Amino acid sequence: NADGRSFICFLFFELKALPFAQIKQQLKDITGKEKVQIEDGALALVARSAEGSMRDALSALDQVLAFTADKVTTKDVSSVLGLIGRDLQFEIAETVANEDAAASFTLAGRVVEAGFDLRIVCRELARLVRDLLVIRIDPTRVSDPEIASEGEADRLKTLAARYSREDLLRAFDLLARAEGEIRYSSQPRHHFEMALVKWIQLRKLV
Repeated sequence: NADGRSFICFLFFELKALPFAQIKQQLKDITGKEKVQIEDGALALVARSAEGSMRDALSALDQVLAFTADKVTTKDVSSVLGLIGRDLQFEIAETVANEDAAASFTLAGRVVEAGFDLRIVCRELARLVRDLLVIRIDPTRVSDPEIASEGEADRLKTLAARYSREDLLRAFDLLARAEGEIRYSSQPRHHFEMALVKWIQLRKLV
């Protein structure tokens, strides 16, 4: 019957992963209609956190709006949802590019003290590494909103130029393994610190 068909369509919509750009645009349309001031980077962070689910994106947006006032910033989203912001992701990747092991321990401490789930941090860093690899392969993709939010393009291009494709492939594998190791570790901070140091050492391999 008609109700049955509608229910099936609803289930299909919920189970089908939506493109990042579509989720972000829908969130932008919603916040625009509600006259909510929100940074482009904040919208991107919410959209990425949903991993293809519009329902999860709306739920995350509701959480953020419930705990923020005035203009919603990327820092607000990061704080409410427990997600590491892109600025800190960039800072970590830049520290690795500088091969500054001492600074990597300091950054790891900041991440831990902020209360971030280190598995999610590794996952987001792996996503950044993937974005950098895409730019290394096809520089025109830096204008893709899924890869670069407003104001991020120049920083991404500069950072991508500091890594070879091989660096990025190895880093992606390293961070993916670190996420799994942290899940079952009694010392997640130590695993995260060692992952950053290993990432630095990987760049010295031919």
